Amino acid sequence: MGTVHVLRWLAPQSPTEPLAHYAARLATAVPADVPCWLVGVSFGGLLAQEMGRLRPLARVVLISSLGSPLDLPPALRLAGATGVHRLVPFGLLKWMPRLAQWFFGVRGGTEYRLLRQILADTDPAFARWATAQLLAWCGPGLPGTVRLHGTRDRLLPAGTARIDFLVPGAGHFLIVSHAAQVSQLLNELAAAAGSSRN
Repeated sequence: MGTVHVLRWLAPQSPTEPLAHYAARLATAVPADVPCWLVGVSFGGLLAQEMGRLRPLARVVLISSLGSPLDLPPALRLAGATGVHRLVPFGLLKWMPRLAQWFFGVRGGTEYRLLRQILADTDPAFARWATAQLLAWCGPGLPGTVRLHGTRDRLLPAGTARIDFLVPGAGHFLIVSHAAQVSQLLNELAAAAGSSRN
C-alpha cells in the first residue's frame, strides 16, 4: 500500500478559524506533486475534502463522515441553525461514557476502554471548534470521494447519500470495530488505483 503518514491535529489559531484555512495549514504536510490518498475519519473527512481541493493529485476516502453538508442529520442541522450546541457543556460525554458508547456504536471490553481514553484525551477547546465547523460546513462535497460507512452509525447516519462501501452492523467506531475490513478495502482501493496507472 505504500508509506502511511499520519497527520497530527494542529491547534486552531482562534476559536473562529475557518475550516478551509485550517485545512490549508494541515495540507502543507502533503506534497502537491505526488499522487496520494487522503483518508479522513468522522470530522477528519471534512478536512480531507478541503485538503483535497488544494491537492488535485490526492484521492479522498471518507470513513464514517459526511459527503456533503446535505448529509448532516436534521437534529444537528437544527443545532447549528439555532446555536443550541453552544449551550451544551463540552466534555459532557466524558462524564457519560455509556451514552457515548451508544452514540459511537462501541462494543464492550477493549473498544469501550479505547473510547473512554479518547474522550479523556480530547481537548475541549478543539472539540468546541470542530463542532462549530462541522455544523457550519458549507462544502460543497468533493467529487470523486470514496465513502465507507456503517449501517448503524448513530452519530452521523449514512442517510440517503451515496455510500460506496456500506458495512453491515458497524457504528461510528467502524475504523476500530471493523478494522480488518477497513484495512482490506483501503488496500484494494490502492491496488486498483496502482494497476490503473500502469
